[in-house]
Parts: sequence; C-alpha cells; structure tokens
Amino acid sequence: MRRRDLFLLIGGAVIALPGAGRAERRRQIGFLSLTSPTDLADYHRGLNETGYVEGRNLVIDYRWADGDPARLPALAADLVRENVEVISAFGGPDPAKAALAATAMIPIVSINAGPLVEHFNRPEGNVTGVALTTEGLLAKRLQILAEIAPGASIGVLMNPAFGSYDPDRRRIENAARALGVNLAFANASADPDFDPAVARLARQHVGALLPDADPFLNSRRERLIALTERYAIPAMYEWREAVLAGGLISYGPSVGWAQHQVGRYTGQILNGAKPADLPVVAPTKFELVINLKTAKALGVTIPQSILAGADEVIE
Repeated sequence: MRRRDLFLLIGGAVIALPGAGRAERRRQIGFLSLTSPTDLADYHRGLNETGYVEGRNLVIDYRWADGDPARLPALAADLVRENVEVISAFGGPDPAKAALAATAMIPIVSINAGPLVEHFNRPEGNVTGVALTTEGLLAKRLQILAEIAPGASIGVLMNPAFGSYDPDRRRIENAARALGVNLAFANASADPDFDPAVARLARQHVGALLPDADPFLNSRRERLIALTERYAIPAMYEWREAVLAGGLISYGPSVGWAQHQVGRYTGQILNGAKPADLPVVAPTKFELVINLKTAKALGVTIPQSILAGADEVIE
C-alpha cells in the first residue's frame, strides 16, 4: 500500500470514530427567582452531581424579579418562549406559581413546592421540589427573641407585597399574645423602605427585631444587618447565611441543603425523570446558629439556655 493511501485510510478511520470532533450536547434550563442575583453554589453542586456543568453541557437562562412579584408572570412566560427543558424556581412559592400559570408541560422544580402539591410522595402535574416553608417557625423565633430581650417590645419587619403577609402577621400576633410580648410593626417592600422602617422601630425602643420569613427581606439581609448594627438592635433571621454575614442569630433549615436538592432534581429530570417520580422533600433538621462576636458588639448577653441548644456558635 502506498504511503498516501495509508494516510487517507487512517484519516478516514479517525473521522469515522464515534463522537470524534463532535461538541457535547448542551441542555437548556430556566431559572426563575423572586429575588436579586445571589450565591447559587449549592444549586450548581446538585446539577454537577447529576452530570451537568453550566457553560460546558448546560445553558441556564436566568430571570430575576428583584423582589417584585408583579414581574414574575412575564419572566415565566419568557422562559416558556425560550423553550427551556426545566424551570428551577427560587424565592418562595410565587415563582413556581407564575411558571405553573405559564406552562403545564415544562417540568418545574421549586424550592417551596409544598403549597403547590397535594401529595408529597407522588406530586401531581408538572411540579416537584422542596417544601422549604419556614412560616411555621415564626413563633419559635419570636420566643427566642423574647428570651434575649425579656420584657422589651419586639419589632417586626414585614413586606406587604409578600403573598403570605396576612397569615404571617396573624401567626406572629398569636404567638406574641401567648408569650405576653408587645409588638411594633414596620413595612419594607422596596429598597428605599429599609432605612425609615428600621429607624422608626428604633425610635419606638424595640428590644429586638424579627424580620418576616420573606424571600425579598432575606435577599436584603446584608443591608438589614448593617441597619441593626447602626441602631444596636439584635435580630433573628431565617437562615444561617445571615449569621455568617454578621447577623446575631438564626433558626431554620439549611437553605444550602434546599438549593442542592433543587439542583439535583433539575438534573435528574434532564436525565429522564418525571416530576411525579421525585417526591417533594422537606427538611428534617432545624439549626440554631449564634454569632457571639455580634452579640458582644451589640452589648447583648445570650442566655445560657439558648447557647446550650445552639447547633453552631460563631466566636
């Protein structure tokens, strides 16, 4: 065989190799959130564990409502027009509700799927995910604050635009009556509202602050932490991440765990699973996290009974 023919034969064999020179297929998903852009490392870790890496074999179309629930329907409709394969929904149940109104065909994985399904074990329709509802912990958070600031009024920061505003307020008021605690309410539904709201509570000499379990308020936690430092008001948060950022105390499930679960479920659906095959999962552990450095800066003494029950103490 002549050398030229041998080279042509080898070249043809290389060209014929399965997948040679062929780019890995990229899948496309949507991401819909009520909040502004935030850290999604745990979500991406869940996707990675199921074989998907953004920028390599996965395209993620992000849509952020920046705390405005009125924007969610248009953002969800936009993702449907993009023909994404799955929609991951973050920031409470409202993003998933908007996605459900926009499509009955595209699978939706929600970080707060509990209110959207009747049967956790085998979810109906095209939605599944995590039941990360923390409203039921508001009474416990209020109780802990009452122990930290005994005899003082507790300030409550709420967002009137939040879908659970009315039931959350009733929960807090009922818990306060049972505890014999006086409350002072202030509202914040946009960035300019925060300074006046916290300043108003400070003028009322509240002994502590309880932000509602609201995705918008949580997305502004750094700003809220700075304001509570300025006015020396101890505050209780939903998530551990707020305490790591300098907040005093938190009580709730792990948001990182929930993000990870949503990422895994999204990847499993890309791999062929149906929403009905993936049970809605709820957290089984609630963490009490305390920042003693912040307590010292605020001049707050954490009772030993609370310290003894802490899952994590930052010193």
